[in-house]
Amino acid sequence: MSNSSAYSFLQFDVFTSRKFEGNSLAVFPDARGLADDLLQKIAREMNLSETTFVFPRDQAVERERGSRVRIFTVQEELPFAGHPTLGTAFALRGSSGAKEVALDLNVGKIPVRFEEEAGKPVFGEMSQKDPEFGTVHDREAVVRAAGLRDGDIDPSLPVQTISVGLPFTIVPLRGLGMIRQLQVDLRGSAEYLEKFGGKFFYFVTRETENPAARLHARMMFYNGEDPATGSAAGCAAAWMVANRVARPDERVMIEQGLEIQRPSQIFVRAARADNRVVNVRVGGNAVEVLRGEIST
Repeated sequence: MSNSSAYSFLQFDVFTSRKFEGNSLAVFPDARGLADDLLQKIAREMNLSETTFVFPRDQAVERERGSRVRIFTVQEELPFAGHPTLGTAFALRGSSGAKEVALDLNVGKIPVRFEEEAGKPVFGEMSQKDPEFGTVHDREAVVRAAGLRDGDIDPSLPVQTISVGLPFTIVPLRGLGMIRQLQVDLRGSAEYLEKFGGKFFYFVTRETENPAARLHARMMFYNGEDPATGSAAGCAAAWMVANRVARPDERVMIEQGLEIQRPSQIFVRAARADNRVVNVRVGGNAVEVLRGEIST
């Protein structure tokens, strides 16, 4: 007799309202009974940017602390990531019409609020941790580490590491020509970032394909190119407000994923208080694309 168990999952495309665009996410709504090594193996099997696992608890605990959720890439567990947070909140909300869903992540409690307007897809917006501004990097050192060309980096803006739960190093490039031709040295990038801070580089430019977008972005990592990086977009929101690329509390759009035919629209904003950037919010849409189950 087989002792295998079946675990249901949902798959969403996040930061888009159209199927087969945005960033794919697998959500396991009830992962109770799965050991840590199986969580990692399942995430590797799904082979998406991230997979999330929900561990339901007593309703009184969930009202106070939120739904317990763990986030895995194909290689590791993350304390926080943007598109898994947003997509999991959409999955947990379902058809309930709830105005808010709170997730209890390794980084802490993250609320996701929903906006509904007649004739438009439901919009979700997460509140991320207040940003921590880290190292301002030497441009030439980043050029060498990431395998960029001289002159690729925009000299009018800083290369800086910022974290809203997961640290990213924002690298502003001069234009679409530079960002489209990116050939990133992943090993050199990882070695540099391990020494000087930042989980990954987040490459941005103020020249965009969509006139409604404020930034065009790309993020390459060990599992390929990410179609949409919500945690990095939160860092970019803080970076934009700090450097007057966006006004405080102005909701602006970051376009990402166009080079890999997974166009994503990430909406971000951040506030200012006492010369500090605070209240980072990242939002977008999500659409369910499939349901299934996996046997363990």
